[in-house]
Amino acid sequence: MKIIAVGMNYATHNQEMKHTEANADPVIFLKPDSALLTGGKPFFVPDFLGAIHYETEVVVRISRLGRHIAPRFAHRYYDAVTVGIDFTARELQSRLRAEGKPWELSKGFDGSAAIGTFVPLAEAGGDVQALDFHLDIDGREVQHGNSADMLFTVDRIIAYVSRFMTLKMGDLLFTGTPAGVGAVAPEQHLQGYLGETKVLDFYCK
Repeated sequence: MKIIAVGMNYATHNQEMKHTEANADPVIFLKPDSALLTGGKPFFVPDFLGAIHYETEVVVRISRLGRHIAPRFAHRYYDAVTVGIDFTARELQSRLRAEGKPWELSKGFDGSAAIGTFVPLAEAGGDVQALDFHLDIDGREVQHGNSADMLFTVDRIIAYVSRFMTLKMGDLLFTGTPAGVGAVAPEQHLQGYLGETKVLDFYCK
């Protein structure tokens, strides 16, 4: 199982992070399977990594084997969606990027890929590019987005990634975050929603 993630896929987030250059292709990075956090288990904030930011994202589940997938057929390769949190060690990421080094360590630490309960795409409205989602912390909305605002669509991302690596059943695709990221702290309660349906619910420790 692979956790594939897309960076800089919402213009509003790029603005808040001061990313001014347009990307011709999706920015792809991977997280190890040890990053996966499921079942409402708590996220233990790593105290040695500095500020840890939440990044709320639509997560797509790959449902069949495929490689070199044409964009027009990409919709056949996923069947369910949920909300996930791409936790990011922001200070470490900034330092590594400034030094021109890979920044996977700031994204791939244990527990850094929290995911909620998957919903069949048909039950979520049927259109992966029309999904409203948001994150509440301690009962207050802190981040809100809609997949219609992605710079690269899910189908285009799948077509692009599948040129380089075979997609397998159960692989997960984190599709990028909109504006509104921020730091988490122990004892906070995080709840993620697809529309009005709560699919993600856990505490930070």
